[in-house]
Amino acid sequence: MKNLLVGLVQQSCSADRKVNIEKSTEGIREAVARGAQLIVLQELHCGPYFCQSEDTACFDQAEPIPGPATEHFGALARELGVVIVTSLFERRAPGLYHNTAVVLEADGTIAGTYRKMHIPDDPAFYEKFYFTPGDLGFEPILTSVGKLGVLVCWDQWYPEAARLMALAGAELLIYPTAIGWDPNDTAAEKQRQLDAWLTIQRSHAVANGIPLVSVNRVGFEADPSGAGAGLDFWGNSFVAGAQGEFLAKGSSGKEAVLVVEIDRQRSETVRRIWPFLRDRRIDAYQDLLKRYRD
Repeated sequence: MKNLLVGLVQQSCSADRKVNIEKSTEGIREAVARGAQLIVLQELHCGPYFCQSEDTACFDQAEPIPGPATEHFGALARELGVVIVTSLFERRAPGLYHNTAVVLEADGTIAGTYRKMHIPDDPAFYEKFYFTPGDLGFEPILTSVGKLGVLVCWDQWYPEAARLMALAGAELLIYPTAIGWDPNDTAAEKQRQLDAWLTIQRSHAVANGIPLVSVNRVGFEADPSGAGAGLDFWGNSFVAGAQGEFLAKGSSGKEAVLVVEIDRQRSETVRRIWPFLRDRRIDAYQDLLKRYRD
């Protein structure tokens, strides 16, 4: 079983779709030039993070799948012979939209899609206004580089999502992400948030004995409504191994292309010494299906 070289493209985004797509494209080409076989892009990389406010005009940014973005990145995947994980604002039908990850196979075809299951509704993250919760479940996507457990951003806080992907045979957890600080937060609060974000995702790698890739955007984006302070996206895209160890990590303030080698055999080795899946008490977990144990 050969090792896998994964490329991560951490970029800033603006209202200029063409420029954003060019940045993603250049990042993909750079990663491939450095040997990457799988490229992961950040959440909603074709445009700004528009969910800071509620504006029906933003629905005009959505596109069908297949559509312009999948055509562009599919052609790029075919040209370069690599698998690409994209993240798009999907227009499924009039008035029905999803936050959707699309995995493009090395021949340019769509290997599979994942619609974001957990949808936040918090200050500066008003996603419930825009996105219908996913209905495709937690199913890994089979590709020429392995079974990919693709999830999206807010999903990264939920151990259930990672576990279900692992139980379905995912060999790698992947999280396209858009998360940032309120500029008014204190330095201490910012550090707590970042530490929590890194810790929870690394814990998914540990608990499931599989590597994890998380790609976040970077740069300040103003609230288009003017009501909020904007978001300072904190970058820190990273890859963790099967014991949660950092294999690579980007910075908080710079665009970056990371290429990381993942040992495919390590999950087997780690699961033999930390057999969490073997020791799960599946006979005693019924209450996990309840909202709360009153």
